[in-house]
Amino acid sequence: MSDSISPAPDQSRPGSASSESGPSSSLQGHSGAGTAPETRGRTVIADSVVEKIVGMATREVPGIHSLGTGMTRTLGAVRDKVPAGRPSVSRGVKVEVGERQTAVDLDVVVEYGISIVDIAGDVRTNVISAVERMTGLEVVEVNIAVDDVHLPDEEEEVEEGDSRVQ
Repeated sequence: MSDSISPAPDQSRPGSASSESGPSSSLQGHSGAGTAPETRGRTVIADSVVEKIVGMATREVPGIHSLGTGMTRTLGAVRDKVPAGRPSVSRGVKVEVGERQTAVDLDVVVEYGISIVDIAGDVRTNVISAVERMTGLEVVEVNIAVDDVHLPDEEEEVEEGDSRVQ
């Protein structure tokens, strides 16, 4: 695949806009004839898109209780209870997206009794498969930090926020 995938420009930093000057700059002297349609143009994937894919793929793995460090989960539970708040799919996920590759860092809480080694392997497999299939980016590493173990008798602070009327 020769499609170039780049991180989205960060508009919050001065001078970080895309170096492309617009569609007209790429039209000078090129008709596009003879090139495959999927190679005509550039695809930019934002970090937040990859974070959401990683968050969803991680939550699909049996034995993952939640994502995020203790403070992140606490603040997220409070934010989720705000009437207009929505649960963050990317909580506990950090990615670095390049033109063709990405690296992932995860903070997870696992269920008690589950093999951490096995669940880490399952998470890596699921995350790599989902990201590579959906974005075409090569996942070079998935680093997993197990922040906590959820015990069966612990109260569900996060799930209480899900019981609100929508």
